[in-house]
Amino acid sequence: MDSVNASVVSEFVLLGLSSSQELQLFFFVFFSTLYVIIVLGNLFIIITVTSDNSLHSPMYFLLGNLSFVDICQASFATPKMISDFLSEQKTISFNGCIAQIFFIHLFTGGEMVLLVSMAYDRYVAICKPLHYVVIMSQRTCTILVMISWAVGLVHTLSQLSFTVNLPFCGPNVVDSFFCDLPRVTKLACLDSYTIEILIVVNSGILSLSTFFLLVASYIIILVTVWFKSSAAMARAFSTLAAHIAVVVLFFGPCIFIYVWPFTTYPVDKVLAIFYTVFTPILNPIIYTLRNKDMKTAMRKILTHYLRSKKIFEMPLVVRNSFY
Repeated sequence: MDSVNASVVSEFVLLGLSSSQELQLFFFVFFSTLYVIIVLGNLFIIITVTSDNSLHSPMYFLLGNLSFVDICQASFATPKMISDFLSEQKTISFNGCIAQIFFIHLFTGGEMVLLVSMAYDRYVAICKPLHYVVIMSQRTCTILVMISWAVGLVHTLSQLSFTVNLPFCGPNVVDSFFCDLPRVTKLACLDSYTIEILIVVNSGILSLSTFFLLVASYIIILVTVWFKSSAAMARAFSTLAAHIAVVVLFFGPCIFIYVWPFTTYPVDKVLAIFYTVFTPILNPIIYTLRNKDMKTAMRKILTHYLRSKKIFEMPLVVRNSFY
């Protein structure tokens, strides 16, 4: 507890993405638009999956949970970043900084495991179709989602255990748009080399293990389909290519920032944009707009909503004639 009392820093200064006034305004409009699309797009997926009975299957159950995690992941720092574009003093309290570190590792850790669960679902559906209903039961899907949250929680608590008691007694400028763990740890008033190694090992085990599990599952799926028919192979490759693109965009920056030797680079905060903003907006596009069932269900919901709105706006006499 002495190390906690030694901390005199009550807030951190975030340098953000750029100091240019012109770029600040552009970034404000750009990221505000992206954030609205992320929230509405993923929320629409959740509503579609829960309201359409034809989508009550393991794949869409996991997709709905992924959309929820994406909303959370985009919300832990993006609203603060957007408001900072219009503020001269970009500061965050010490507790707020710790909260950002907690939530980013909770959501990213959980999403990594959730992506593996979705890959496992596709593996069972393609490689063991006759046993799919038995293996991917509702109980199994619920357990997979609970495991993803549990892994994310254990991961973030272990990361915080390394950093929350560090003494911060002077430097408080973070060259990023949120409290990025590697950059915050560098500000501690002691030799943090051992802690940095523990953080790298912690993040490396989770990131690399889930990444290799994903790659292995995709390879097994492609090999299995390749022995069936060339047409099936083409369809599977078309689907998996989009999934692999999301995995690379999500895991690539995470691995570079948290698994690379513990050195911070100017490009780190640009890479952080990928897994905090771009991945949450890509997931609805990749996993939904390329899916015929999801597009059909979404069209039904939109049609029903627009029809109900038109009827509601009609005069009462005309409205009664519909019933």
